[in-house]
Amino acid sequence: MRADRGWKSILRIDTGLAAAALALAGGGAGHAADLSKIANIVVIYAENRSFDHLYGLFPGANGIANAKPEQSVQRDHDGSELPSLRVWNSKGEPEPGYPPLPNAPFRIDAPPVSKLATDVLLSPIHAYYHNIEQINGGKNDMFAAMSTVGGYTMGYFDGSGMKLWQWAKEYTLADNFFMGAFGGSYLNHQYLICACAPAYKDAPESMRAVLDDKGRLKKKPDSPSARDGAVKTYSGGIGGQVTPDGYTVNTTQPAYQPSGVPPAEGGPLEMADPKGNERIGLPLPPSAMKTIGDTLSAKSIGWVWYSGGWNEALKDGMRPPADKRKVIYTRADGAINFQPHHQPFNYYARFAPGTADRAAHLKDGADFLAAIEGGTLPQVSFYKPVGLLNQHPSYTDLMTGDAHIADILERLRKSPQWGNMLVIVTYDENGGFWDHVAPPSGPGWSDRWGPATRIPAIVVSPFAKRGHVDHTAYDTGSILKLITARFALEPLPGVREKAGDLTAALDLP
Repeated sequence: MRADRGWKSILRIDTGLAAAALALAGGGAGHAADLSKIANIVVIYAENRSFDHLYGLFPGANGIANAKPEQSVQRDHDGSELPSLRVWNSKGEPEPGYPPLPNAPFRIDAPPVSKLATDVLLSPIHAYYHNIEQINGGKNDMFAAMSTVGGYTMGYFDGSGMKLWQWAKEYTLADNFFMGAFGGSYLNHQYLICACAPAYKDAPESMRAVLDDKGRLKKKPDSPSARDGAVKTYSGGIGGQVTPDGYTVNTTQPAYQPSGVPPAEGGPLEMADPKGNERIGLPLPPSAMKTIGDTLSAKSIGWVWYSGGWNEALKDGMRPPADKRKVIYTRADGAINFQPHHQPFNYYARFAPGTADRAAHLKDGADFLAAIEGGTLPQVSFYKPVGLLNQHPSYTDLMTGDAHIADILERLRKSPQWGNMLVIVTYDENGGFWDHVAPPSGPGWSDRWGPATRIPAIVVSPFAKRGHVDHTAYDTGSILKLITARFALEPLPGVREKAGDLTAALDLP
């Protein structure tokens, strides 16, 4: 039996359960949208762009034109207003091609900078403690001071040339969607599947953040004014992988291959060396925290995490340490540049090498394309494009990933399952780029993990409102809310009560 036909027979059973679960999940209390019409949910997770950075000029959206001076003027570490924006390179020197700029948002693709969206450009630091300090209680005025590239964080594109812009115009663009957790890709991928930060209570001191008496990153004595160079902290370039009380918040490698830590000499090739290395630290011990995968499997709901380059990276990661690995963290021309910390389920004991759950739920991007064409996508699909196609600054450009994701959307729209499908295209985090809107705060919204900076999100579906900008407040956990409501799952405890569930973007009875 084809997967879509088998699922349609199940759809008739739990309409009432789905509506009841929607009310319990929050963001939809009091309405009875018939979510049972949605047979397939697809989440496409791109990389490292804030909302204003790509969609700040989108008609009808809360864009850059709405930013008040106090939301855009950047300040030095002492609170004084910066006289100009300076852009720094990895050596802490002025980056060629970027003159001193006015202290305001600026177009990257217009004079005097005039870079192309097809260029591989700078990547600001995007780390947990840096992001908290950049947001500065909602003022958003410390992005330049707490960045490795200075004022480049204030740069944005005219995104109207993107193919995804056209999809956003045709369907629904959410302009009030926030990354679930402060910082970078590692923690926000974890938040997407568990609304949590994996614990590492036994992490060595060398992996823990060094904080001052105010809970901020401790600066080195020679850390300069933002007028003169990039900030220097004791916690290294990624800002400390583990909180002082033992939660992983910045890039930490998995214990299973593919991992940024090679196998140990003479050890099992499917495992990372438990001793780690000086640059990356120790791999995270396999986690047992509850994920959306657990709650889906508990209800026998079909789901898969599809990852571009998974099969190739897995083979490459299992090379003996003496062999040069060609895929993982390789930026040479032609390499797929697979990122192990973008694979959140690979951190969990349930999906250890050799398990049935790993084989059933962790699959290659080629399997995703085949399932789209064959009409055999599971009820819930997550798709992670490989590095060259995910729009991440510094190792790829904006437009290559834009074309790839737009092609995926077109394939989905032509698939046999399209009539009952809902697709969410969003980004893991802001990539260190400024946005003018303060994250939601207060009871039911904010906790120690976030929410953080605003990011783009597009809802594409036969059920999506057409030509619509949705101003409802969402975060990454809203995706979990929608999945939980649709399939009447046990809610994950970390999902925020006040975050919407994305049904405001839909036309459902």
